[in-house]
Amino acid sequence: MDALGELPLRGLLRGPREVLFGAGTRASVPAATARLGRRALVVTDPRLGADRATGQLVDGLRAAGLAVAVHDRAAPELPVEDGAALAEEARRHGADVLVGFGGGSCMDLAKVVAVLLAHGGTPQDYYGEDRVPGPVAPVVAVPTTAGTGSEVTPVAVVTDAERATKVGISSRHLVPHTAVVDPELAITCPPSVTAAAGADALAHCVEAFTAVRRRVDELDGARVFVGRGVLTDHWALLGVRHVARHLRRCVEVPDDLEARSGMALAALAGGMAFGTAGTAGAHAVQYPVGALTRTPHGTGVGLLLPYVMAFVAPVVGDRLREVAEALGVPEAQRTGPDAGSVRAVADLVAAIGIPRTLAELGVGADDLPALAAASMSARRLVENSPRELDEAAALRLLRAAHAGDLAVDGQEVGAASGDTEGAA
Repeated sequence: MDALGELPLRGLLRGPREVLFGAGTRASVPAATARLGRRALVVTDPRLGADRATGQLVDGLRAAGLAVAVHDRAAPELPVEDGAALAEEARRHGADVLVGFGGGSCMDLAKVVAVLLAHGGTPQDYYGEDRVPGPVAPVVAVPTTAGTGSEVTPVAVVTDAERATKVGISSRHLVPHTAVVDPELAITCPPSVTAAAGADALAHCVEAFTAVRRRVDELDGARVFVGRGVLTDHWALLGVRHVARHLRRCVEVPDDLEARSGMALAALAGGMAFGTAGTAGAHAVQYPVGALTRTPHGTGVGLLLPYVMAFVAPVVGDRLREVAEALGVPEAQRTGPDAGSVRAVADLVAAIGIPRTLAELGVGADDLPALAAASMSARRLVENSPRELDEAAALRLLRAAHAGDLAVDGQEVGAASGDTEGAA
C-alpha cells in the first residue's frame, strides 16, 4: 500500500543536536554556549537589546568565561546586506559561536553569519538549496517569539531588494547546534507580533502536512526539503493542535504562561515538520506579496493559507480531514471537500487580527499577474505543492485571495468550526 499517509511508513527528520524546552530553560544558555566556543556574538534586535533578559543573558555568558560581543541591530524581514556587514563585526571579535536571541530575523542573521565565518563570500553566494559546502560556526538559537521555528530549521530567509522578494539559504548545515525554547521570553511579545508569528507557525504545520510525498529514492539527502513523511506528520499535527488550543489566548492574554508554552511548542513542532518536509504555496506567494506590501511574513502566510488549502483540497482532502480534527472542528461539521478545515483556519486567523483578503493589504487587482509570476521564483516551495502550482494556478489563487473566495474548485467549503480555543 502506498496511499497518502498509508503504508509503507517512511520519512526523514532533521533537527538540532540538543533542544531544551520549558519555562526557565534560558538559564542553560551560558553553559550550552560555553561547550561550543570561547568568544560569543549575541545577535538580537533593538527592542530586546534594551530588555533586562538580554542583560541577564550577557552576564551569564561572561560568568561562564566567554568573551561576549552584542549586536542589537537586527532588522525585521532581514535585509541581505546586514549579513555581510555583521560577519565583518564577528571576525573582528574573533567569534567562534553565535547566539541568536530574538525572533526569526535574529536567528536567521546568526545563521547567515555562521555560514560566512566558515566559508567566506557573501550571502548571495549561498542562495537556494544545498550550496553551503560544509559545517558552519555553531549557533545557539533562543527564540523570543513563537512562529518561525528557525531555532530548529535548515534555512535562513533574507530580503533582497535587488530581487524585490525574499530568498532562502537552505542547507542541512544551517540547523542550529542547540535550541533553547523558554516560553517566558515571549510574554513581552506584542499582540500583533504574537498573532503574525502564530499564523506563521500554523502555516508551517499545515503546509508540511500537506506537502508533496516523494519517492523513497528522493529521501537520500540530495534535497534539503524532501516533502512529507511519517516523522514530519507527527510534528505537524502536534503543532496544529497546540495552535488551535493556545493562539487566541496568547494574543488576548499575553502573560498566560500556559498559552505561551503551548504556542512555543507549536512553533517548535512546526519547525521540526517543515525543516524537513518544507513549505509550499502560501510561502511561495507571500514572498512577493510581502515585498510589495511591506507587511510581516506571518501576516501574509496567515492570510494566504486558507486559499492555498482550498487550492490543494482536491488532491489532499483526506489530509485536510486530519487537519480539521486537529483544529477541533466537530465531526458533524467536517463536511465538504476540505472537511471544514479551510473555514476553520480562515476564522482562526481572522480572530487574531489577520486580514482576510489581499485587497485589505492594499494589493490591487492589477498587481496580481506580476505577483503570480514572481511566485514562481521560489522553486523549492513551488515544487513542494501537492497540486501543480504553475503561474496560471498562482494567478487563480491570488485572485481568490484578493476577492475573498474560499471555494474549492467551485464547491463551497465546509461549515465554520466555531471557537477552536481549547479544542482537543
